[in-house]
Amino acid sequence: MPSRPEPLASVGANTQPVNIGEAAKQSGVSAKMLRHYESLGLLGAVARTESGYRLYSAADVHTLRFIKRCRDLGFSMAEIGELVGLWQNKRRASAHVKKIAQKHMDELSERIAAMQAMQRTLSTLLHCCHGDERPDCPILDDLAGGSISLSNS
Repeated sequence: MPSRPEPLASVGANTQPVNIGEAAKQSGVSAKMLRHYESLGLLGAVARTESGYRLYSAADVHTLRFIKRCRDLGFSMAEIGELVGLWQNKRRASAHVKKIAQKHMDELSERIAAMQAMQRTLSTLLHCCHGDERPDCPILDDLAGGSISLSNS
């Protein structure tokens, strides 16, 4: 199990453990996702009351914010697991972190290029369609495997 990161001063002056609702509020992550992240081992073992209720420390909330930021940037859960482990390992090599981020950025660039190609194709199809009362439709013809020339894609 990974060690806990030291919380930043901005996490809050309250060092008392908080319940799942308060941890969700402080981290910006839903209670359902908190439980999911815990089940994936991203948080390690979360403290529990005698009744079994989860208690989140300031370090847990900080880790949840870290995870949320990773998700906001589109990292996969596997990548987030690696990044959390690297973040918590003070002897990590930043080269490993950069490699993960670079791979993710390259994948994003490929997805953006593919979406731009789709956009160009749709733009051409829209331009070819008269959008009037006639039944012929170049958009449907193309979707059906017709032979519309799409010089812009």
